Amino acid sequence: MNRIFFRFFVLVMLSITAATFVIYFAFSRLFGDPLDDIARRQAAAQIFLLEQYVDKAATDDWLTRLNNVREVSEVRYDLIALGEARSALPDSRRAALDRGEIVLDPSSRSFYRRVDLEGERYIGSHEEVLRAQNLPVDVKQALIMEALRYIIVAVALLVPIALWSRSHWQGLQSLSRVADEFGSGKLTARSQMKPSASIYPLAERINHMADRIEDLLEAQKSLLHSVSHELRTPIARLEFALELLDARAKDPDLSRRIGAMEGDLRELNSLVNELLDMSKLESARNLQAELAELAPVLRGCTQMLPPSPQQLDCTVPDDLGELEIDARLLARAVCNLLRNAQKYAAGRIVLSASRSDGAVEIAVDDDGPGIPDEEREKIFDPFYRLDRSRDRATGGFGLGLSIARKAVALHGGSLRAEGSPLGGARFVITLPV
Repeated sequence: MNRIFFRFFVLVMLSITAATFVIYFAFSRLFGDPLDDIARRQAAAQIFLLEQYVDKAATDDWLTRLNNVREVSEVRYDLIALGEARSALPDSRRAALDRGEIVLDPSSRSFYRRVDLEGERYIGSHEEVLRAQNLPVDVKQALIMEALRYIIVAVALLVPIALWSRSHWQGLQSLSRVADEFGSGKLTARSQMKPSASIYPLAERINHMADRIEDLLEAQKSLLHSVSHELRTPIARLEFALELLDARAKDPDLSRRIGAMEGDLRELNSLVNELLDMSKLESARNLQAELAELAPVLRGCTQMLPPSPQQLDCTVPDDLGELEIDARLLARAVCNLLRNAQKYAAGRIVLSASRSDGAVEIAVDDDGPGIPDEEREKIFDPFYRLDRSRDRATGGFGLGLSIARKAVALHGGSLRAEGSPLGGARFVITLPV
């Protein structure tokens, strides 16, 4: 929230600052420099005294009144030559001086004005300029006041911006929690937001989307589960019929064909079992987690494997500690990885594990042909198999790795494929401690 609020506040302040400069330059162009107006207001008393007291005097009394003002005023009034005054002023202000106007110079706290234009005050007065110095002009104070006004406006904007940002942020945080729960498998998670909330329409759309996704997943799960169960009955009938047929068959060729058909049925039955296992791994409700020592679970996986010619090394330390796991489900995932390694390893498989401050890593390495980089994510998709494994010799349906990843995900962990130091593939399970 702080980051969003700060960015929005800085954007508003920059906009106000830019608008302030635009206003300043526009007013300077159209109505003159605002600083001159500030200085003129601050020197209003001296200008009034000159225009309403000194200038109202008779022609022969003008200098007398000017001297009277000099005696009582802290402002210093001098008569200087017109050329000296012109040289003290920038080019943009000399024309105003020539016209007989009062020209302010805020930087030197002075103003200039010609005595007159026709020499009516005294002889040579048209060649002289009255200069007033030490005027009570303080533009810096005026700028400080403007800055203070700007700060007050900024603080006044801060309060509604903070309230506005807070309400939005709370709504977004609520939606974020719902998304996390929904993504973790809690398909019933929904946003409970008041209709008066600013992002209520967005929350409603997300709820509708979640309803639709839940319905689709439930329908898919129900279909998969129902079809898998329904397939078992005809498979059992076919197996029974083939056994009867094999018992009565006297032709060796027919017996061999019946044996091949029985093998196909066993393969189909295994597929149905794996599909049922897949359907059970769609929700965390099926996870029966409890504290268990991890090392014995991993070592037990090596005892569940079918015999194979490859060398299997288990380098699992004893200090892995306890984790809250479903031992049966995690063992199934590790066994799937080991069976996959048995299919492709040339001669060696290594099961290893290590524990750090925040996680436990379980690795399965083999010295087989490895997995191309572009295939390392696809192999976890159901029924996806690499080209070299699509023949009947390797067996399998492309579900083992998908089941392993789902089982690990239910534990809050991850499963990835990478290159192995042995030259083949490495599968790494990361579980949070």
